Amino acid sequence: MSRNTMKLYDVIVVGGGLAGVAAAISAAREGADVMLLERYGFLGGMAVSGLVNPFMPYWQFDDERNIIYGKPVNQGVFSEVIQQLYAMGALSDNKKTFHEEYLKLILDQMCCAYKVNVRFHSLLTDVKRNGRTIEGITVSGKDGNRQYGAKIFVDATGDADLTAFAGFECQVGREEDGLCQPMTLCFRVANVDISKWDRKYANELYQLMQKQGIIKNPRENILTFPTMIDNVVHFNSTRIVGNIPIDPDSLTAAEMEGREQVHELFRFMKMHIEGFKNSSLLMSATQIGIRESRRIVGDYTLCEDDLLNCCKFKDSIARGTYDIDIHNPTGTGTVIKEIPANDYYTIPLRAAIPAGSDNLVVAGRPLSSTHEAHSSFRL
Repeated sequence: MSRNTMKLYDVIVVGGGLAGVAAAISAAREGADVMLLERYGFLGGMAVSGLVNPFMPYWQFDDERNIIYGKPVNQGVFSEVIQQLYAMGALSDNKKTFHEEYLKLILDQMCCAYKVNVRFHSLLTDVKRNGRTIEGITVSGKDGNRQYGAKIFVDATGDADLTAFAGFECQVGREEDGLCQPMTLCFRVANVDISKWDRKYANELYQLMQKQGIIKNPRENILTFPTMIDNVVHFNSTRIVGNIPIDPDSLTAAEMEGREQVHELFRFMKMHIEGFKNSSLLMSATQIGIRESRRIVGDYTLCEDDLLNCCKFKDSIARGTYDIDIHNPTGTGTVIKEIPANDYYTIPLRAAIPAGSDNLVVAGRPLSSTHEAHSSFRL
C-alpha cells in the first residue's frame, strides 16, 4: 500500500491516555475496527508521561468526607484497569497510588486482547474536514506522513487538538482573561528516611524562605504523596503560572521553568529537611503536567452549578464526585468547593460533541464547560 493511500477504520481514537484507551476498547468490544494513535511509545497519558499520581478519589463521600469504598462513581474499563493493577501488586491498599510501569503493560495487554490497532510515535498534524464531517487525518511518524479515515473520530488528545485542527470552536482558559490553571512538573526523590520527616516544619520553613525571596516557586505549600516504592517520595509541588499549553514557545518556557523549580525544591529539601539529607533526585516527568488548555464548545456547556447541584442529565455518560479544584492561574492559592456528600453529578453526551460536528466526539478533559466546572471533571 502506498503511504499516501488512506487507510479506513470504523473508529479512530487520537490520544492514548486513559480516556483514549477506554474509548478505543469500548468501541472494539462492540465489534468496531479501531485505530488508536499515540504520540509517545506507551499508553497511559498524563498518568504515565506526566507522573500524575495517585488517582484522585473515584468514589462517593459520606457526610464526614470519608470515602465510601462500596460506591465507586463509575465502572467500565477503568474498573478493569484497577482490578488488574491490584492483582499485579501495582496498586496500594487505598486503591489510589499506582505503579506506572505496570499500568503501561496492562493497557498494552488490554488493547491487544480487544484487538485495538495501536500505533505509537504517531503525531496528529492535520485534519481534513468537509462541512460537518471529518473525512480524514494526517499523522506524522518515522515513516513520514500517513492519512487515515474513519466513520467516527474520537479526540482524546487532552488539548482538543483534533477538534481545533478541524476548525471547530474551542475556548482556552478562564473566560475573563484566557489564563489557564498553572502547569506542574512532578518529580520523585529516592533514599528518603520518611520516619524523620517533619512535614509541618518543612512547610513552615518553605513559606518563610518564600517570603525572603529565596524560594521562587509560587505554590503555597509542599505537596507530596507516597509511591509504590519504599523510601521514594512523589512531589506535586511545582507551579508554573501564566504560560499557555497550546503555544509551543510558552510550553517550552514552562518545561524549562519546571525543571528549575524541581531542582530548587529538591535542594531545599536536601539541605534543610531532616530525612532528606541522603536523598537523591530520581526523576522528573517525561512532560509537564497540564491541568487546562482548550475546551470544546459543545452542544451543552457544563457549569459550576451543574456540578454543585449534582445534576442528573438524561444523556449522562459518566459521573463525578471530585471537588471544584482551581489552582490560581496567576500565582498562589487554590479554590476548593465540595461536591455534596452521598451524591454525584453527571456529564451529558452533549458536552462531548463539538457543536456543528457529525462524526467527532471528545473524550477526557476538553469537554464543553466553564473554567470552574472543568477544574473538577479534569480529574
